[in-house]
Amino acid sequence: MMLAKRNTSILPPALANFKQIKRYWDVKNNISVAKILPGEYYVTRNDEAVVTVLGSCVSACISDRKNSVGGMNHFMLPVDNSDSKQLGHWHATDTASSTRYGNFAMEHLINEILKNGGRKENLEIKIFGGGKIMREASDVGRRNIAFINDYINTEGLNLLAEDVAEIYPRKVMYFPLSGRARVKRLRSLHTEKVIAREKSYMKNITVEPEAGSIDLF
Repeated sequence: MMLAKRNTSILPPALANFKQIKRYWDVKNNISVAKILPGEYYVTRNDEAVVTVLGSCVSACISDRKNSVGGMNHFMLPVDNSDSKQLGHWHATDTASSTRYGNFAMEHLINEILKNGGRKENLEIKIFGGGKIMREASDVGRRNIAFINDYINTEGLNLLAEDVAEIYPRKVMYFPLSGRARVKRLRSLHTEKVIAREKSYMKNITVEPEAGSIDLF
């Protein structure tokens, strides 16, 4: 019974910039797991997993397996166009800027991986999400998918696998050191919760701008 309890004492130490990310011990998979929400990202050099739930949002899972470092982000909108930032101009120099936007989310994730020993030429990427789960809304998911593909092509990065679009939310568990990803397509029971959460985050944004295979589980 003791193993079923969350015990932070058995978690490996998080990198300095990620101590605020919620982590727990996953008894079933016998591994430390970092759970990220929209606008968050996580990088690790430890043998642990990163998990999130996606609706119209997109996550990029990036790994440098040669140097044992990688991570995942979770963004809601493709680009923050404030200060004349345009698609194709990826420089996110303000670290306080919101990583709820894809351009910031990608820059911060990649820069953190490189800062912790990764090399750009080794980066392997898998992308997930972008589902059209809100019928009444514009197809944010489609725009997120277009953004991430354009970003990958522009930066000359190596896209290994993807599970995007369609009409359902997804739960993604990523293992940065091995590059392995597991995806669960969620049933309608979970969809309303995901929609409600994304509407809430979208409202906040409006008010305050700011190795090749995929396992199904």
